[in-house]
Amino acid sequence: MWTDDRVPRFWQRLGLPGIVDIHTHFMPQPVLDKVWGWFDSVRGADGRQLWPVLYREREEDRIALLRALGVRRFTSLFYAHKPGMARWLNDWGAQFAARVPECKQSATFYPEEGVDAYVAEAIEGGARVFKIHLEVGRFDARDPLLRPVWRRLEREGAVVVVHAGSGPVPGPFTGPEFFGPVLEAAPELAAVIAHMGGPEYREFLDMALRYPNVRLDTTMTFTDFMQQMGSVYPPDCLERIAEHPERVLLGTDFPNIPHPYAHQLQALERLGLGDDWLRAACHDNAAALLGLP
Repeated sequence: MWTDDRVPRFWQRLGLPGIVDIHTHFMPQPVLDKVWGWFDSVRGADGRQLWPVLYREREEDRIALLRALGVRRFTSLFYAHKPGMARWLNDWGAQFAARVPECKQSATFYPEEGVDAYVAEAIEGGARVFKIHLEVGRFDARDPLLRPVWRRLEREGAVVVVHAGSGPVPGPFTGPEFFGPVLEAAPELAAVIAHMGGPEYREFLDMALRYPNVRLDTTMTFTDFMQQMGSVYPPDCLERIAEHPERVLLGTDFPNIPHPYAHQLQALERLGLGDDWLRAACHDNAAALLGLP
């Protein structure tokens, strides 16, 4: 398995100025501690921890690591799971992006009274990337309270990273049948489907090819960890993404991963889809989406 010293060599070999990671997590430490606590609780029948979080350094050390690896832009994806949570998370995200210029200012939302107003405030304040997690949040993307939000995001050209697939644990509102109607109502929405939409890989790939601004992020999909969990990307889907590199963006889930950061890049390279595909997926597509040179 690659170690992180391979990362600069990876993008230098491709002739890139670095890489762009659409799916990284920074959040207030008490919130992150709870996220890590959930991962710590995922254990096998023998009591063995199944998902050890590898990067538990201090926030400033995690930022320094991404810089050292050559990650030109990344996100601070956080998400709300109850009312009254999103607005203060968005305030934190604005402050974080103000002191970490490599971070594209991120925000979130939840179906509650006033949601469209605070989403508008976040966009006006510089938020470019939003994140929602339909399994953790346990809400329906089709909620009437969110209809003006989807239209606003579509109109403003903001990006929304959506954990809509039913992996690793299905929720009451995960799956393509819940997010598909959102795109029917807002067909120009710039949506990034996290984890390639797994395990509903085919359905979300169909969605990405049907709507002009829908993309898939690679987060953990092709790693050894996911293969061992039995979540294998279908060969016919691999052939289709080989033909459509513009639909794929690098995502890693850093720091909440049980393997070195470099392993996600190794997993993409061993797909054998070629250097042009890797350049598109690991830099050019997200650079264009986020407005980088």
